[in-house]
Amino acid sequence: MVKMIFVNLPVAELARARAFYEALGFVNNPQFSDEGSACMVWSEAIHVMLLAHAKWQGFTSRPIPPAGMSEVMLAVSCESREAVDRMNEAAASHGGTADVNPQQDLGFLFNRSLADPDGHVWEAVWMDPAAIPAG
Repeated sequence: MVKMIFVNLPVAELARARAFYEALGFVNNPQFSDEGSACMVWSEAIHVMLLAHAKWQGFTSRPIPPAGMSEVMLAVSCESREAVDRMNEAAASHGGTADVNPQQDLGFLFNRSLADPDGHVWEAVWMDPAAIPAG
């Protein structure tokens, strides 16, 4: 069995969140989605579970942090620098915020951060391992 990660995120408006993630290139898996959740697939191993607040609270009694606060910054790899740019442009035009942190360009590594409509921070990253400087 492939080792997988399921990132669970509380969202205020499930339909808005699902549309946002679809605009970034995630694909909905209806097998694991219902009226309170949407399973959004980035790759065979990476899935994001969008959970409406009521569904989220069925899993934990911990409070949902207010928008604008971050506990984690999640990163996903992109196939090119242009794909990193496209992901940020899609975020900005679909209810999220592009460039919530300064972009980083090290030549061999390029990344830009974005936030979804609920304030969850993601980093789109492109890297060329063959171009990493020695030492």
